[in-house]
Amino acid sequence: MTAVSCRACPLRKQPLFAPFSSEDVAFMERFKAGEMTVDPGTPILLEGSNAPQLFTVLKGMGIRYKTLENGNRQVINFVFPGDFIGLQAGVMGEMQHCVESTTAMMFCAFNRKDIWQLYRTNPERAFDLTWLAAMEEHLLGETVATLGQRDASQRIAWAIIKFHSRIRAVGLGRNGSVPFPFKQQDLADALGLSLVHTNKTLAQFRKRQLASWSDGHLTIMEKDALARLAMIDLDQAEERPLM
Repeated sequence: MTAVSCRACPLRKQPLFAPFSSEDVAFMERFKAGEMTVDPGTPILLEGSNAPQLFTVLKGMGIRYKTLENGNRQVINFVFPGDFIGLQAGVMGEMQHCVESTTAMMFCAFNRKDIWQLYRTNPERAFDLTWLAAMEEHLLGETVATLGQRDASQRIAWAIIKFHSRIRAVGLGRNGSVPFPFKQQDLADALGLSLVHTNKTLAQFRKRQLASWSDGHLTIMEKDALARLAMIDLDQAEERPLM
């Protein structure tokens, strides 16, 4: 059942996403199978599963993680509105990691079996899907470089800027603050740091008036100084496709 039509999609008006042609909208309305809503803490995709659907995040946030042989969980990334999830299972047959909701979430759902039809009949949209997969690879490489070459303060500064910019780009920012409903342990895991070290570094950022993360909100006070610490340029977020 569809409550939000592609023509009225609240994400399409955000400047982060490439504009749709009228043909794109009509195609996506045919391609979309429906919508799904979940409560916080709900597993969306499970490692080793071959779920029949793929999803675009319409609202809410979540995490991607892998479960190790000893049962420990390793957070590998965060999930934001506009992200497309499940393609791994669509191409490889099964998921290699899990996706779980952190907040209540709403998804646009697509049938996995229709992916091949997409590539056969709509090469422009198929290229968009391929672009999203390539961007995931790029982000993975950037994360590996961060883990290998940035110290703890630089890692956290890099993450704060990246996540803050990404969330603002979908219209969720207000007065320099964005919702960031995750646990410090999630961020520590994703950056290969201990919880104690992460907590101390965030406290230092708050004391130095660089950034603050409290009550589920992430605020940047001195973006230029934080970017210098992170060793990154403050470029605008690259326009990206929306599935």
